[in-house]
Amino acid sequence: MSRAEQPSRRTLLAAAVAAAVTGSAGTAVAAGTATTAGTATAAGPATAAGAPARPIDNRAWTTYTDWRSGGSKGTRAVAGARPGLAIAAPLGTLDYTDPHTGETSRWEYATWTSPVHRLAVPATEVIPSWNARTPEGTWIQIELKGTYSDGTDTPWYVMGRWAAGDQDIRRTSVDDQGDGKSSVWTDTFAVDDPASGLRLESYRLRLTLYRRPGTRLTPTVWRLGAMGSDIPDRFTVPATTAGLAQELAVPRYSQETHVGQYPEYDNGGEAWCSPTSSQMIIEYWGGRLTDEQLSWVDPAYADPQVCHAARHTYDYQYAGCGNWPFNAAYAATFKDLQGVVTRLGSLTELEQLIAAGIPAITSQSFLKEELTGAGYGTSGHLMTVIGFTAEGDVIANDPASPSNEAVRRVYRRREWENIWLRTKRYNASGKVVSGTGGVCYLYFPARPTPRQRAALAAVGVR
Repeated sequence: MSRAEQPSRRTLLAAAVAAAVTGSAGTAVAAGTATTAGTATAAGPATAAGAPARPIDNRAWTTYTDWRSGGSKGTRAVAGARPGLAIAAPLGTLDYTDPHTGETSRWEYATWTSPVHRLAVPATEVIPSWNARTPEGTWIQIELKGTYSDGTDTPWYVMGRWAAGDQDIRRTSVDDQGDGKSSVWTDTFAVDDPASGLRLESYRLRLTLYRRPGTRLTPTVWRLGAMGSDIPDRFTVPATTAGLAQELAVPRYSQETHVGQYPEYDNGGEAWCSPTSSQMIIEYWGGRLTDEQLSWVDPAYADPQVCHAARHTYDYQYAGCGNWPFNAAYAATFKDLQGVVTRLGSLTELEQLIAAGIPAITSQSFLKEELTGAGYGTSGHLMTVIGFTAEGDVIANDPASPSNEAVRRVYRRREWENIWLRTKRYNASGKVVSGTGGVCYLYFPARPTPRQRAALAAVGVR
């Protein structure tokens, strides 16, 4: 996102929701067994002593047994170290006209529909997330259909049309979806008027797998999940006590060194905080791009992998690189990596992850004076949290820095937790707008260590 305190497109969407929604702020995705994050249960500790639980429900389908459940039409479960879902025998063919190129192509397709998941926390927002491999000549579509607390159903909402590359279709969200009770805002299902008491009580997810007719190609989906939440409004959050002094060795990349490069992808590096942060953590876990993969980048540009990340997270409808599930899906295209988007309830939960060697990409909005040392204000910005000082302050790789060497920053704990965890804030004009409510991306190994698995489970991710 841009460093400037100006409305990004995601912020405008969030503000539109906030105008009609009292209890809705920010978007989040996670995957795991159904839990209520922030409680003193398997989902982890409370946000702070005496603080109410943060109502978040997570569910994911990842195992061979999961893929054999639900409704399969032309798909098959794939066993192995990383079980998945693939095309077996296509149901037929259909024509898809890409709205961003105008080209019409014919595709074979097969579908899988998840069992109904009843939310432990009836939700005002739900966002699906997925990890998949889409070889050239394949792509996938993700849809959501839910049941409201009044007993009526939503339509099938398209939550993303996605491919790792951009040679077959342009990956895209779908605007202008709604039924008078809920709407889709880029990657987020949102109840239009939570003050009415209406909530989403359950949902199903549907995958459609596509391939070129007459081939044996197939996408393979390893992870499909969604997070539902009903986050209360708050301008401030309870303070936490420092509990960890540790720093992870995460590579440092500046988005600012890419200003003006490839403006077709969200106006160039000035807005690339999300893919820049993603690339930092991908490389922390050992993910590397080959010379062949980077051959399209101008050889005069430093850190071509950041340009690659921007291109491969770009949402052609949103017209930006900040689609959160698209970033998580990009991370999972690297060998043995998983990616999810979730909300955390406190810096204490983030400390648990850092202690297990898992950095996080956090989303926050703030005025210049609200974060000492940042030197800018922003309507939406992603940073990579890599550790904590002995005093408990946050060590972040901030891509909105003038050089790679300047990326490492230390931000005051109390300021950081408030700008990250709040759901309401005042912008530079004094208007009340939404905050992200603890949103973060988590990238971690496909086969986590026991300690990593325990830390992820403690924050509701499995």
